[in-house]
Amino acid sequence: MRDGTMRRGVVAGIGGYLPETVVSNDDLSRTVDTSDAWIRERTGIRQRHIAQPHETCAFMAAAAAHAALSDAGAEPGEVDAVIVATATPDQAFPATALRVQAALGLGGFGFDLTAACTGFIYALSVADAMIAARQVRAVLVIGAEVYSRLMNWQDRTTCVLFGDGAGAVLLRAGEAAEERGVLSTHLHADGRLGDLLYVDGAVGLPDRSGHLVMNGREIFRHAVTHLASVVEEALHCNGLTADRLDWLVPHQANLRIIDGVGRRLGLPREKVIVTVDRHANTSAASIPLALAEGHADGRIRPGQLLLLEALGGGLTWGSALVRL
Repeated sequence: MRDGTMRRGVVAGIGGYLPETVVSNDDLSRTVDTSDAWIRERTGIRQRHIAQPHETCAFMAAAAAHAALSDAGAEPGEVDAVIVATATPDQAFPATALRVQAALGLGGFGFDLTAACTGFIYALSVADAMIAARQVRAVLVIGAEVYSRLMNWQDRTTCVLFGDGAGAVLLRAGEAAEERGVLSTHLHADGRLGDLLYVDGAVGLPDRSGHLVMNGREIFRHAVTHLASVVEEALHCNGLTADRLDWLVPHQANLRIIDGVGRRLGLPREKVIVTVDRHANTSAASIPLALAEGHADGRIRPGQLLLLEALGGGLTWGSALVRL
């Protein structure tokens, strides 16, 4: 790899972790003014996993990373960097990535990245760029969230939407000429729309609620437009059409949004990985968790072409085209 040839990040391993506790819509309806029918009709969600006290952000991130390393047949000493995408760290610092580094006995360096639900794609883009720049040869890219900490459990419009979990991939350096790995990434943000989805809290500001606040109607309106656009951007950049895709792996926020993007692209539902019905919205963890499920059940296989896309608070949005 020292001959000056171009290189890119290749997905070598995929892993995920979901909390043991499953909360159904009917379970929620016992404490929240909602119903299974109300939630399913609007979101497609029927259950979510909720972390218990021992299932911290770092605990889940480390479990997902360990699974990805095992899937790749990799040793801890191979990892040069850990990047954790999260909006729900256990501590302001040190970074969750360093807790993962310590838990798994890794070397190198690590840091956290915050881009809300688009965080995993942002982290994947950074990791791939570092590999291309020859700064690293192997990077753990993790999305880990404990959104149950941010919920106002009296607000039925938001608390029913989210779940907890973590997903991870191990990116290894590969030659660009092999036509495998991260083919391109496309990142966007518009800070003028930041008040549509945010958490009003910060360290040292006790008068803030620390709860997630969302204008669901406006988020939905922007989501389908921006996501379809950024998917088309990735296809155009690589001279491809949607029919060449093996899988669309979207951020799992709302089944209506997922279906809307699929229709805009002319993709049948059977080419879209869907986990939102069982995981709910796990923010930065949702795409790697969807990858982990599709990989584990055999749908996602080596050689296939995947398009990942997400939109989150900020607003942020992005896509990545990956060939396994």
